[in-house]
Amino acid sequence: MKEHEFTLILTDDPNEEASDKLYGIFNDGTLSTIASVPQIRFHREAFSLEEALRSAIADIRSAGFDVVRVEMEPEAVMQPA
Repeated sequence: MKEHEFTLILTDDPNEEASDKLYGIFNDGTLSTIASVPQIRFHREAFSLEEALRSAIADIRSAGFDVVRVEMEPEAVMQPA
């Protein structure tokens, strides 16, 4: 498995109780709000980037939140030559 790094931008800013719920679901992401934008930075192990993204989004949705978009560095999607 490979570690995939990406940030998921949330639709809503979780309060303290919701943040605790999110951290109870995953342990490979860090929740923050930067310039009023709620986001979670993930370092998720998975066989593929798609699998990592799908599982992280499913985790967030299971806590009652949704994702607006995914952000990542270009190197995260480039395959080595």
